[in-house]
Amino acid sequence: MKIGVVINHAQDPESGYDPTYSQLRAMAQAADAGGVDSIWTYDHLLFRFDSPDTVGIWECWTILCALAEATENVELGTIVLANPFRNPALVAKMAHTLDEVSGGRLILGVGAGWHKPEFDAFGYSFERRVDRFEEALHILGPLLKGERVDFSGDHYQVENCVITPPGPRAAGIPLLIGARQPRMLRLVARHADQWNTAWLGQPHELTERLEWIHVACADMGRDSQTLEITVGVQLIFPDLGQTGKMTKEPLSGPPEALADAFHAYAEAGADHLILATEPSGLASIERAAEAVRIYKRSLGIL
Repeated sequence: MKIGVVINHAQDPESGYDPTYSQLRAMAQAADAGGVDSIWTYDHLLFRFDSPDTVGIWECWTILCALAEATENVELGTIVLANPFRNPALVAKMAHTLDEVSGGRLILGVGAGWHKPEFDAFGYSFERRVDRFEEALHILGPLLKGERVDFSGDHYQVENCVITPPGPRAAGIPLLIGARQPRMLRLVARHADQWNTAWLGQPHELTERLEWIHVACADMGRDSQTLEITVGVQLIFPDLGQTGKMTKEPLSGPPEALADAFHAYAEAGADHLILATEPSGLASIERAAEAVRIYKRSLGIL
């Protein structure tokens, strides 16, 4: 099982976390040097929740491209691109270019988007997001695999579209879809190489989620064993500072206990964990990397 970390490029007004690129770069390089398998960026434009205050975030793709140059070994993933923000054919072009820059390290994660305030603020329609996403997959998926595409739908049209140069991987770029509702899960079963479910804490929480995807794969006539299972996990270190909760039971504890939890996730069926560490910052990334090294040493990898 692979284990990655989110490089959090969003502000956190409660803790005072307000990352600069130099800080994000240091976090990514610590993960790269520390034995972590992947780094991930969120795709949001802003956050507005229960108050009128705006919480900022750096743009996902720009940060990921910079971190591709700043690192050497880790895979690079988006968790996940909001489809309505970018034309799917252009996303495929961007993906092949970043895959070239990174030497074939990209995992392209996509989803339909969910945070309405950022859609309103930047002028994107929040309506029929899944309809648009389904059409986008008919364009994006084949283009990532190096195929030529003609498609005409209600929302997207491409004619004789091809991505050239094709990038460094003959098999194409893996497509990850983040999903939890039945229709989206069926799109995962039809189109994706990887599925992401998030956000979880304890390993036992994965069991029910796996039932969802097994049902969707059965409905679509797909062997669920052909789908890579990625799991977003919240990992908190309260002794390092203020933490919030994205899940009821965030993962926590000393590195040895975390390594045991990683083993439990692998036994439950996870192929790739994506750790969202709190509090955000270099110290949490280094602590997570220590747990990853203990896990890998127990497997004889390090």
